[in-house]
Amino acid sequence: MEQRALGPTGLWPGVVGMGTWRTFDVRGDAERTAHAIVGEALAARVNLFDSSPMYGEAERVLGAALSSRRDAAIVASKIWADSAAEGLRQAERALGFFGGCVELYQVHNLVAWRTQLTLLERLKKEGKVRAIGATHYEASAFGELAEVMRSGRIGAIQIPYNPLQREVEREILPLAEELGLGVVVMRPFARGELLRRPPPATELEPLRPFGVETWSQALLKWVLSDRRCTVAIPATSRPGRMTENALAGEPPWLGAEECELVARLATA
Repeated sequence: MEQRALGPTGLWPGVVGMGTWRTFDVRGDAERTAHAIVGEALAARVNLFDSSPMYGEAERVLGAALSSRRDAAIVASKIWADSAAEGLRQAERALGFFGGCVELYQVHNLVAWRTQLTLLERLKKEGKVRAIGATHYEASAFGELAEVMRSGRIGAIQIPYNPLQREVEREILPLAEELGLGVVVMRPFARGELLRRPPPATELEPLRPFGVETWSQALLKWVLSDRRCTVAIPATSRPGRMTENALAGEPPWLGAEECELVARLATA
């Protein structure tokens, strides 16, 4: 799998990572399945795993799944809190789950971002955080996200990007490139919407020379063929899916014609 520099952070994730929204808010047998999926992901050279306290049990489940393999992973998690006290509580909890360090700690949805960036900067000075980022999923917040990007206080952003959600192409991706920031892509499948009606396999024939065998791989290749994007983080609860996803992280990358084909199939 290709690795890309996450902006100025010093982190080098594989271009296909893994998210945990919905899929890791589990217990019992489902938690054991989640552990197995993390093992499968690591075997496929996936090394960035994203979580949040907003995702219920996900941080705890991910931390337990990585416990004996923590050195192989880049953990990206988030602060999602209105107050400094709650932000600190969330950080202490996450640091307990992840062996005392979160490689990429992000302000989730820009909630109280000035307050939480101050906390994360302190934790970084203490060696408990390696890099700081900010996230948002709504185009209406991209103006504020751009303000945070220009502040010089973060090294990476997390944004939605797929053939149905291309708002980041207007300002956010050009600004990330200008500032040299890393870009984590959430929702490469538009929260599953793009997978509900995959095109016929015959429509993917022009993509076979690029290593594309499935529609999910085509969508991930579409995102990652934009070199401004560092890593895409699809989530899954299905064994076998991370191995399939990871194969989309290998070159060659799509050209303009192939990207247009994927976009046309996605919006048909």
